[in-house]
Amino acid sequence: MPYAEVNGTRLHYTDTGSGDVAIVFSHGLLFSTEMFEDQIAHFKDEYRCIAYDHRGQGQSDCPPGEYDMDTLTDDAAALIKSLGVKGCHFVGLSMGGFVALRMALNYPELVRSIAVLDSSADPEPQENRGKYKFLNFVLRWFGSKPVVKSVMPIMFSQTFLNDPARKALRDRWAAFLGKVPNRKGMAKAVSGVIEREGVYERLGEITTPTLIVVGDEDTATVPAKSERMHAAIKGSEFVMVPKGGHVSTIDAPEAVNAALSQFFEKLDG
Repeated sequence: MPYAEVNGTRLHYTDTGSGDVAIVFSHGLLFSTEMFEDQIAHFKDEYRCIAYDHRGQGQSDCPPGEYDMDTLTDDAAALIKSLGVKGCHFVGLSMGGFVALRMALNYPELVRSIAVLDSSADPEPQENRGKYKFLNFVLRWFGSKPVVKSVMPIMFSQTFLNDPARKALRDRWAAFLGKVPNRKGMAKAVSGVIEREGVYERLGEITTPTLIVVGDEDTATVPAKSERMHAAIKGSEFVMVPKGGHVSTIDAPEAVNAALSQFFEKLDG
């Protein structure tokens, strides 16, 4: 099980596939590298596929300090450098999308492109903060199992949640969300998301090729937020994923893979 020592912590990562160009996958809050299983399976024959767990989440360590988005971005940059990756496609979903935007702003020399999935350039809306802080309190002191029923409709599309044929997959992810390995680390990660600063005013500085993808049933970061980013980033591409929720890599993987494939093909030939 590979780990990288970066910025005073150990990050767990997976490194599979082959190719001259790498794709680095950065996961969403409460999840891990596992949320990109379908994407890695799709791209590993043509690309080197690297996925990693943010500090405090998945199988990565839980170091002291706050887990703000700039710290997570510095972690991603240090990991990329430590693995000898040059000019990667950086794919981030939700919290990983916050990191993707900051990679293009702070470390443009490390990224060939960014793909921002189901994410936002804004601070957390004020109307969400109280609800999310309460869920975080429960998570920190009682674990994640009591909040699974509240979290599932935030993460997944209604199409996915009501499809009888996908019950086994729903059960798998409900069980995953109910077994957070490190409550303290996850609570710090949630706080980092709730308290994050926005970067919308800086989007005009981005010159890295950018793809913005959002599920049309995403209620956590509604499509209007992605459309707003698309308008602010010159030359960016925008794809709306049918029947996708906030974790569209899981509940609408074929459409996400198609969008990424078309985007990468334009850049890589």
